[in-house]
Amino acid sequence: MPSILIVAHEPLASALRTAAEHVYAERCRTLACVDVPAGATMEQAEARVSAALAQLGDGPALILVDVFGATPCNAALAAADGRQARIVAGVNVPMLWRTLCYANVALEDLASRAVAGGTLGVMQVSVPRRQNQPVPPRSNDPDQDSHQQ
Repeated sequence: MPSILIVAHEPLASALRTAAEHVYAERCRTLACVDVPAGATMEQAEARVSAALAQLGDGPALILVDVFGATPCNAALAAADGRQARIVAGVNVPMLWRTLCYANVALEDLASRAVAGGTLGVMQVSVPRRQNQPVPPRSNDPDQDSHQQ
């Protein structure tokens, strides 16, 4: 079973871990996170990611990062060099939950499921009318009703 590491700009990684523990507490034993503080150098960020990966052990690891090309992603790429790991950018709650739900599959399949979960979790949702708000009566006189044009 692959380990999962979240690497993101501070405090996103910790917040995502908290959201994961809310739903999948028992599956978070192999989930770690690294918050990269503002102003951290690439070397500092890479050292944090390397330390987190070392704590997770030598097995395969799925690394979920927030933004491709940003310091957390670049640090994860450098720290994962030479080990069995996959990195997926764009981490969100649906991605993380899907990953935890299928955490027992092989690394390649887990990375694919993470991408699918993150993608399917993004959608446009219409804004409903406020509840318990009366709808004003409409007039038949177009000069008095601003809704009719």
